[in-house]
Amino acid sequence: MMRYTTSAAVLAVLTTVILFGAPVTAGAQQTEWLRWGGPQGDFMTEVTGLADRWPASGPPELWSRPLGAGHSAILVADGRLFTMYRVSHGEGGGRPWSSSETVIAMSADTGDTLWEYSYASKNQDFGQGAGPHSTPLLVGDRLFTIGTNKELHVFDPATGDLLWSKNLVTDFGAPPLLIRSMVKPGYGASPLAYKDTIIMQVGGPGQSVVALRQRDGSIVWKSGSFLVSHSPLGLISVNGRQHLIVYAGQAVFGMDPDTGAVLWAHAHDAGNDFNFQTPLWNDDDKILFFSSGYIGGSRAIRLIPDGDVVHTEELWYDPQLRFTFLNPLRIGDFIYGTSGQSATAILTATHVETGETAWRARGFSRASMLYADGKAILMEEDGDLSLVRLSPAGLEPLATTPLFDTRAWTVPTLVGTTLYARDRERIVKLDLGQR
Repeated sequence: MMRYTTSAAVLAVLTTVILFGAPVTAGAQQTEWLRWGGPQGDFMTEVTGLADRWPASGPPELWSRPLGAGHSAILVADGRLFTMYRVSHGEGGGRPWSSSETVIAMSADTGDTLWEYSYASKNQDFGQGAGPHSTPLLVGDRLFTIGTNKELHVFDPATGDLLWSKNLVTDFGAPPLLIRSMVKPGYGASPLAYKDTIIMQVGGPGQSVVALRQRDGSIVWKSGSFLVSHSPLGLISVNGRQHLIVYAGQAVFGMDPDTGAVLWAHAHDAGNDFNFQTPLWNDDDKILFFSSGYIGGSRAIRLIPDGDVVHTEELWYDPQLRFTFLNPLRIGDFIYGTSGQSATAILTATHVETGETAWRARGFSRASMLYADGKAILMEEDGDLSLVRLSPAGLEPLATTPLFDTRAWTVPTLVGTTLYARDRERIVKLDLGQR
């Protein structure tokens, strides 16, 4: 089914859904951000106390410092920030770029560098922005990072000591870049923790997805011969059984995270393997939503368990609803996000079960999004930071401030009422709390 026209909204329930991974305590949500997507992997937190309005000059800036090019998001734990960057010698994070990448730990209080680790990393097709693109993963006393050229490093987050490393190209024979993509900027998928393993898209015959032991990098399983993408992996529970969600180049797969066995698949071909989203899942209605930019469009499917088998039912497909590479949100029964592939975008509200559009709003560039305290924080790619309320009935703008001068493609991190954000030149710490 294809949906294009605006329809009246009749549902007004704004309940946060559980996406990938088990819920965590409110305390952890207030103090840590350990992986792509935050506490639950869905860019939503239980934080309260956010201001409804900002001063004319914007929310108070606690500190700001230069950083570098790259799109890795920022992790927060134990008073430290972790991210990755590449030195840019051009204006606005542009060329020429260094032929190395850096993993950095900073003080959350001051932004001062605590430790850095740099390694050789070839420049790829960075015309749209330099790598690294992947976001690190923090699990206990190990920090996992994957660079532009599939360089996997594991650190002690307190000291920066290298614990072990792998090169997915030289050690596994993985293709260095996406196969079908016309633009080849380098690796972009973030690793996922599961039990004592990390799981990641790798690529190559029989190893589209690989699970390694966290302690030493030994192989637990390899599986799949399908084309990979830039999308992070996710975990969901279907009738009590864990499913690894792999948003690959031509389909979405459900896999057994313990063995790598393929449990189900549903075709979705973006034509260029440019899938970046983490699909959005709801355990109550069993709906999985996923979207691509360019020619891919958006789909919603329902997973239907039948004994040991899971069937997929396509609910709708809209080729014009295109969340390119910045994350939408599912709030209640609606998907909210900025759809479009140019400097201007349309903020939309889409009913997840029918694909019907509740409303469209202009005035935004493409944006990454966070949700907390009944409000959405939009980091627009043109550098504006916005605060809005979203409901099926419409959009309520609350505050906007120009934050960055260069393109901002990194989703911010919210810890308590503190926001950490970066563009291609610097990182800032803002206080979004009530005054």
